[in-house]
Amino acid sequence: MHIRNWLVACMMLFPLAAIAQHQESKKDTLYKPLIPISKAPLLNNVDIIANMRYAFRNEFDKGTYTGSRFVNEQFRLEIKGKVLDKLYFRFRDRYTRDPETQSVDNLSRSTDLAYLRFDPSEHWKIYAGKLCADWGGVEFDDNPIQIYEYSDIIENSDNFLSGAGVGYLPNNNHEFTLQLLNSRTKTFKELYDSIPGIYESKFPFAAVINWRGRLFDGKVTTIWSYSIFKEATHQYMNYIALGNSLILPNFKLDYDFKLSMENLDRKFLVSNWIPNMKAAQGVTYMSHWLRADVRLSKIVHLTATGFVDFAFWNGNPDPNKDKKLRTAWGYVPAIEVYPFDKYDLKIFLNMVGRVYRYTDYAQTKFGLVNDDTYRFSIGFITPLLVL
Repeated sequence: MHIRNWLVACMMLFPLAAIAQHQESKKDTLYKPLIPISKAPLLNNVDIIANMRYAFRNEFDKGTYTGSRFVNEQFRLEIKGKVLDKLYFRFRDRYTRDPETQSVDNLSRSTDLAYLRFDPSEHWKIYAGKLCADWGGVEFDDNPIQIYEYSDIIENSDNFLSGAGVGYLPNNNHEFTLQLLNSRTKTFKELYDSIPGIYESKFPFAAVINWRGRLFDGKVTTIWSYSIFKEATHQYMNYIALGNSLILPNFKLDYDFKLSMENLDRKFLVSNWIPNMKAAQGVTYMSHWLRADVRLSKIVHLTATGFVDFAFWNGNPDPNKDKKLRTAWGYVPAIEVYPFDKYDLKIFLNMVGRVYRYTDYAQTKFGLVNDDTYRFSIGFITPLLVL
């Protein structure tokens, strides 16, 4: 009896609650909307893009199955657009990276891009903020969601740095850019601690020059760059990237050559292989990267990526040294299916393999061990245009 009375009371009160909720929503409409009607047309100049790569991975080490998992391999939210005539902005944040605030530029490490660009004329552009360093090379220039596995140099670099740049476009076939950036996002002490005889620079910078070319009616394109970094007093890093593409109706071939010569080991690969080494001196990394894309139909593509990375320690004080320490191979065959005509989404099935081979010297001197890893994945890739 008591339960029935309670239910009856609740049913009588329910319309009152519904009316109260309805009245509250009416009241809310009296406030100004977040985006006024007069400002709504500005959204026509703004894009919101969710750059996504999602996969089901099956992983192996030395031929032994180690496990399977669903992985958000890439998720980078991007907002870009035009603020005023000739004034543009771009922001991109990576949700698959630790959002630790960096001590040099005071931005989260997960933030790829946060800058303004001003185009005073059709031939010039000026930009400042946290930028994508214009390293050059097709591998780095491509949208990160399209790269299943990066080579050593790109994977272990600070690729997004705060600074300023200027671009000059003499015509539709060529663009030249110059950037002046911080050389890193952390302080010298945070990265290297202390190294006898080497002192922190008051302005650790990176200067980058880049040429993007379009040749033979667009059948050949180039992304070439040279960069110099000042890591510390009298300590520099020189980096060359030569990216080239051959583009035919149903076939595309990309090739990159990359060379990084470092007074201080900025990638920390060699340093991590040597016991009790903070930062090896006189290090060189070299990479060859090749990717082919064959279009079988509007829906199906076959792609194959191969690369090889070399690591050298030229500054090794050992008189019996072998300068070369490691050769690392990468191979990525894939099938890509584009199910929609007017929407950029693809389903992929790939294999990502890595082969690591250390020289006899590196194995004997530093106890390094050869390794082979690979994984099979199926997933999707899309730069999802939300707005």
